Amino acid sequence: MKKYNNGNFNIKNVGEEVELYGWVAKKRNLGGLIFIDLRDRSGIIQLAIRPENNNYALAETLKSEYVIKVNGTIVERESKNLNIPTGEIEVDVTNLEILNTSLDLPFTLTDTTALEDTRLKYRYLDLRRSNIQQNLILRNKVTLLTRNYLSNLDFIEVETPILCKSTPEGARDYLVPSRLFHGKFYALPQSPQIYKQLLMIGGMERYFQIARCFRDEDLRADRQPEFTQIDIEMSFADEEDIWEVTEGLMRKIFKEIKNIELPKFPRLTYNECMKRFGSDKPDTRFDMELQDITNLFTNTNFSVFKSTIENKGIINCLVVKNSADKFSRKDLDHLTEFVKIYGAKALAYLKYNNEWTGSIAKVLSDEELNNIKDILKITDNDLILILADQPKVVYQALGALRVKLGHELNLIDEAKFNFLWVTNFPMFEYSEEEGRYVACHHPFTAPNKEDIDKLLTDKANCYSRAYDLVLNGYELLSGSVRIHEEKVQAKVFEAIGLTMEQAHDKFGFFLEAFKYGAPNHCGVGIGLERLVMILAGTDNIRDVVAFPKTASASDLMSECPNTVDSKQLDELGIKIK
Repeated sequence: MKKYNNGNFNIKNVGEEVELYGWVAKKRNLGGLIFIDLRDRSGIIQLAIRPENNNYALAETLKSEYVIKVNGTIVERESKNLNIPTGEIEVDVTNLEILNTSLDLPFTLTDTTALEDTRLKYRYLDLRRSNIQQNLILRNKVTLLTRNYLSNLDFIEVETPILCKSTPEGARDYLVPSRLFHGKFYALPQSPQIYKQLLMIGGMERYFQIARCFRDEDLRADRQPEFTQIDIEMSFADEEDIWEVTEGLMRKIFKEIKNIELPKFPRLTYNECMKRFGSDKPDTRFDMELQDITNLFTNTNFSVFKSTIENKGIINCLVVKNSADKFSRKDLDHLTEFVKIYGAKALAYLKYNNEWTGSIAKVLSDEELNNIKDILKITDNDLILILADQPKVVYQALGALRVKLGHELNLIDEAKFNFLWVTNFPMFEYSEEEGRYVACHHPFTAPNKEDIDKLLTDKANCYSRAYDLVLNGYELLSGSVRIHEEKVQAKVFEAIGLTMEQAHDKFGFFLEAFKYGAPNHCGVGIGLERLVMILAGTDNIRDVVAFPKTASASDLMSECPNTVDSKQLDELGIKIK
């Protein structure tokens, strides 16, 4: 059995006899003396094999990624490498054994330019990279800290079903056909939402789970079709209670992992976030907030601004300080194309350097330009990027542009970890695709008490007791106080266009449970991969998942999804259309 980690030895271990295992990371023959970098999960240690050594001939046959076992004595190195923990020592080999050979690798493990598709196809080789291994070790630490922290607060870890009932709302379900009941399907859980609420009704009071979740949705750099959620639910509690538990967990993790003492997390309402940052998950590590200048143009003669105001639109801008000279006309054209992705028709701009220039400098009055200068505190070499449109378009486009410029102009302090509670989300949002209002979070989210009477009459102005925790521009968790009263739940279903018959068809067992004394309860679901991704300093979630999927939800290594034979389909009563 392997007793030692190769990377854990240092100068204090000189003279010790060791038996080591690992992969050949590198072999060098220097004037007859063979040096080998032996790698295991903990790092590398240098082996030295001299020409007079009985193992010399065997050592000459070694190639990269051969698996070997060696015995030897730790000695002090003549030529030290202080860049690695074992750089002051080496192992004088007395015995060498080849445990397995290796083909030439399709890419070198030290090549950071290797195509991601190639690395994913040979993920078992990519896993040998130190950074991937360290990310998975970090993930393990975060998971262990979470379990210990919540267990010490009397939370009980409970596993919930993976095969469950398909229910509406949220993302698209992954479906599993039933062999015994042809034409009927299980769904993989998008989250344990219903089950954890049933656990509260069942009297567990404090539950958590490191839960696997599945969503059939379009992917991106911070999203996978299957992911892990730190799922927490508690009874006889409200927002302040769950926020306190969550903040305590984050403080524990960041203290242990980063040795950082986190302050109390600030809070902003959803509407404040949208008006200031154009996003409900703002990156607050830099300023450059959106500024509303609609009132400066109430009497304007500029037709674009005038028609925007007449159509109940808004005019917002970003002030890019001391940067006008960094943006050519071509650069600004690229920014215009960028905001068009979010539905904007155009991006106006002004530059100031003792005088005004820019796309709309000649169509604005002197009074309007002076007001802009005074209100926005414009100084020489400032750039103003202006968008006039409906609020949703303005917020989305300028919010995305703000983040883009933050990265391109190096305005973001990468050493910061800025948390923010976003509260008071809208209860509903209108779906153009479905032609109706849908739940903004999920249909079990409690409305604000003062909005209960408006659920059916004023859906656009109903707000909920939902909350997100944002970290550096990523939505780290989503949660809410849950509905625990049957009458309120029925109203919410009606508001999103579900009849009671439809609701009982989809959620009948769940609604039935609320008739038997449901406690008030609330909870959160924390994205484990996103949290580890941020802690690891990467922006690609695949770096913290052992066997991830591509952006098209395929596994290049195992070549799935794939076809199945006709016998399997026949057993399931399924025919491919």
